[in-house]
Amino acid sequence: MKYLQVALNVPANQTFTYANIPAGKRLNKEEAAQNELIPTKRVRKVESFEARVGCRAEVMFGNKRMTGIITDAFDELPKDLSFDARKIRKIIRVLDQEPLTPPELLELGRWISSFYLCPIGEALCSMLPMKAVGAGASNAFSLVEADSFEGKNELSEEQALAVQKIACAGEGASFYHYLYGATGSGKTEVFLSAAEKILQNGRGVLYLVPEIGLTPQVVAAVTRRFGNTAAILHSGLTPAQKLGEWKRIVKKEARIVVGARSAVFAPIPELGLIIIDEEHDSSYKSDESPRYHARQVAMRRASRLKIPLVMGSATPSVEAWKAIEDGQFVVHRLTKRLSGGKMPTIAAIDLARQKMNGAISPTLEDEIRQTLKEKRQTILFLNRRGFNHIFRCSSCGFELKCKNCSVPMTFHKAQNRLVCHYCSYSVEPFAVCPQCGSVDIGYSGFGTEFIESEVRSKFPNAGVLRLDTDAVSKKGELEEKIAAFKKGEYDILLGTQMIAKGLNFPSLKLVGVVLADTSLHLPDFRAAEKTFSLITQVAGRAGRFFPDGKVFVQTYSPGNPAIFCACRSRAKEFYEQELAARKLLNFPPYARLLRLVFRSMVQVDAEAFAADAARILSEELDRLKEKRTDGADSVEILGPGECPLSKINSNWRHQILLRAKSISLLQKIAGTLIYGYRAKEGVYIEVDVDPVSLL
Repeated sequence: MKYLQVALNVPANQTFTYANIPAGKRLNKEEAAQNELIPTKRVRKVESFEARVGCRAEVMFGNKRMTGIITDAFDELPKDLSFDARKIRKIIRVLDQEPLTPPELLELGRWISSFYLCPIGEALCSMLPMKAVGAGASNAFSLVEADSFEGKNELSEEQALAVQKIACAGEGASFYHYLYGATGSGKTEVFLSAAEKILQNGRGVLYLVPEIGLTPQVVAAVTRRFGNTAAILHSGLTPAQKLGEWKRIVKKEARIVVGARSAVFAPIPELGLIIIDEEHDSSYKSDESPRYHARQVAMRRASRLKIPLVMGSATPSVEAWKAIEDGQFVVHRLTKRLSGGKMPTIAAIDLARQKMNGAISPTLEDEIRQTLKEKRQTILFLNRRGFNHIFRCSSCGFELKCKNCSVPMTFHKAQNRLVCHYCSYSVEPFAVCPQCGSVDIGYSGFGTEFIESEVRSKFPNAGVLRLDTDAVSKKGELEEKIAAFKKGEYDILLGTQMIAKGLNFPSLKLVGVVLADTSLHLPDFRAAEKTFSLITQVAGRAGRFFPDGKVFVQTYSPGNPAIFCACRSRAKEFYEQELAARKLLNFPPYARLLRLVFRSMVQVDAEAFAADAARILSEELDRLKEKRTDGADSVEILGPGECPLSKINSNWRHQILLRAKSISLLQKIAGTLIYGYRAKEGVYIEVDVDPVSLL
């Protein structure tokens, strides 16, 4: 082929034409000069493989060397070429001997570009290990020895029935399945057994978990069960390791792939099953462009390939619960704990009625002491890092916020610094108020560091372990500390959401939620859902192996439906109330949202472009109404207005929300703005289709 179309990760929704070079070709000094390349030794000595669709190609784009993906190859240029053919540059080289991107993934990349309103090159390049160059199979990240297998567990009647229906899903039936059961009811074994049946049929399996670091036991179970037929994909791998795993998958050396969000793009030949564990978890949604949701991408792959997709959780997302009710998902219910335990007793502690001396109430303190006497273990959960949360002056009311972000700074005692958790800006603590000079200053609110200090003070003879992103910095440290707690080397484990799910501890009796209200009052329509889910998930750590598990939930809002229903295990009641509220307010799943965020380091520029954008969107909506486009009358434009977090990392942020029954209509309207108008220099538009958070 003489010419290639190459997709590059640049803000332009198009591919670029380059001239091919013969396989094995070495660029000499003259050719490099003609191609406007700097004639370095590296350029002159590299060899190129045969150009094939799906391979990576190294090219010059402007004066930058970039790696892109070949999306097409042809011998003749089109007659209606819109530029001078003499300006076409040669590629530098083709990096891959075999295509890394099969046709199915190329099609998926085009769909992501269209659905999430992002450039095609950005969509495709987000899938692949683009930074690694020339890494071979020797760089593969081998998980376990080939002979390391785990024996099968005996399936319960409920589990066996679920496995049978999932593995036999075929034409004429829904390909979407949901495994709904309490924590500890054996969902992982159903996933593994279904995967085993699919592998026996010669098909591949994709197993997604929210975050590799949070679910080490799932990864270990998969690798023990399937040995070196398993591959792992996550952000902790080096580019060379990720490319090595990618090549093992393409060559069918690995047939089951375990990974976090981005593993949804794994190039598994003859894919036969997709599993999404902890489907409700918000980390499946990307927070940078392309802002895809792994659940939506997985549903697209499953429907195109006509293969089963099985999702599972003890706390389904509200959207998933509605889909189950409407019969869109085939539901499989697991009602029993299978390790000798039963669901723990859960009690709410009304902090307004307690005589508090610190963050741990007298009731919870007594329960911890009793648990320690019994030589059993305790987990204390608080979804907030640091020591204190708010620096405040009692004289003038000044509250210290980050200079780059509109959020309070958190005091970290170990570092003796006030730190912003959004941009990492930090300062030394103040001796006087920086606004009025008063010495009547103090801190309020508390985080995991504060809890650790209090626990060590109240229980000096107990072994205490804290797990949060501040306490875990080295590779493998999280797994080591979790293993140490499981072995009984510590009595009390305290931490953030990284201890809330996916973990089994045989000696654990007591779970304490130190403050259940931390996420409840956020200005986000999903706040209640997240609160209910977190309480239920962390409570599920107790009572897995013995029938005497206890959970205590400290709160100032015991009557709030999310907390009330979580403490009484009334999931159906919570979802019914939450769906009724969503329907009344016209929020998902009863409507679709598209969020546009306009950010700039100059506040007036962000505000001005948001206002211009609202006008442009309104004019486009009026045109659609005049054409009597179906659904146009139901479209709402909410805003513009400041984002709840109005400033992050020195960028001022304004937003517009588009709302309608049809997402395609919102994409069409937003596309007019994104592709038809250019923002002022220094102003950026972030597009979020079906946003998970509105902060």
